[in-house]
Amino acid sequence: MSGLPAATRDWLTGPGLTRLWAAVRKRMEGNGVRATGSLRLTAVDARERNDLSLLLGRHLTGAAVTVRLDTLDARLRASAAGLGLREVLEELGPPLTDRRAVRAGAAARREHVWSSLASALDASPLAGQDWAPRWYDLVRRTGVPRGVTPEAAVRTLRQAVRVLSVLLGPEHGEHREGGGTRGRGELAAMATGSAHGLDDGTWLARLVQRGVALAHGTAFPDDAAGRRALWRLVSVTPDEVSSTVLTYGLRPDGGGWRERALRERAEHHAEAHLTPRDLHTLRLRLPTGTLIHICENPRVVEAAADAACARPLVCTAGSAATVVFTLLDALAATGCRFAYHGDFDWPGIALANRVVRRYGATSWRMGAMDYERLAARSQAEGVPQLALDGGPVGADWDPDLAPAMTALGVALHEEATLDLLVADLSCRT
Repeated sequence: MSGLPAATRDWLTGPGLTRLWAAVRKRMEGNGVRATGSLRLTAVDARERNDLSLLLGRHLTGAAVTVRLDTLDARLRASAAGLGLREVLEELGPPLTDRRAVRAGAAARREHVWSSLASALDASPLAGQDWAPRWYDLVRRTGVPRGVTPEAAVRTLRQAVRVLSVLLGPEHGEHREGGGTRGRGELAAMATGSAHGLDDGTWLARLVQRGVALAHGTAFPDDAAGRRALWRLVSVTPDEVSSTVLTYGLRPDGGGWRERALRERAEHHAEAHLTPRDLHTLRLRLPTGTLIHICENPRVVEAAADAACARPLVCTAGSAATVVFTLLDALAATGCRFAYHGDFDWPGIALANRVVRRYGATSWRMGAMDYERLAARSQAEGVPQLALDGGPVGADWDPDLAPAMTALGVALHEEATLDLLVADLSCRT
């Protein structure tokens, strides 16, 4: 039940006092919810001037009014309201928020995050290592990621200290000398209870990797391959078997069993899935100038294998994961050339741009004229048209391609040109 008489409430909530209550609420929420200080209302109209005169008990004539909060508090207590200013405001609206106390509490929680980290470091085997204070300063400057609560931050930072203590504490060298390695999932489960706690991209993984980089005096890497190499510095084996790159027809030189296996699969027109682990040990030496075709969709590889095509092929599988670029980098280092084909949609053009820019690849049936011929053929054959969604992306290799795609508004996936791609891959010259 309201503490204000109905008639008093109706009058206090009238339009003549609306601006006053909003201004008073803001002032009190900012000064510790105390009825102290004053505020000034300007451009006061006739209705406001009349109601303020009645409320404050003095005749107002100007367009600006100064209101002392302690005076207003006393007037309300002596009026029919019978309540102080804070109580009246909470009767008229939501409870007041002490923003000063909220800010102080937030600051205290933030400081607790860093004091907790300092305490964890001091109590850990890392205390006294010269890189540890630099890691603390770096982590504090970087701050807590958006959306992470102070409680979660404290937990994650303590987990980072625990992992770094295992990897870089006084006894870590003994493990390395003995040749022992740990799986990243195993390490994550020990620290967090989840095998995915140290997955690439997590805050915990970044914290640990920055500590490893500082301890080893190396720059923090900006790509997945570099981050895997960082894990290997502390004898941690990242997952290097679940991601693969799909290939066909690779015939590297070399007498190792991996090279022989690839050549044998190529001779039998069989595709090959290579993992990052494979790529660490494979010696991908191909004749200088070998042309490697790159496609976006696995269906092209399947069709090439079915047709016993002669030319080597690498598939990005629509996203060009790190393992794909690791393979292409290795092939580029041997002097291979590249020709790229992908989907005629905006994500496909963006992916093609990445490959073209990185390797100087030529386009493979990816020009504006190729697109227009394919669109016309698909329409003539009665193939359902797929709408082109999203914003245009210019093609580095052909400035006419994006306008042509925009004009027709049709997306074409690689399957639309499969027969032509297979014919190109069948040629031996």
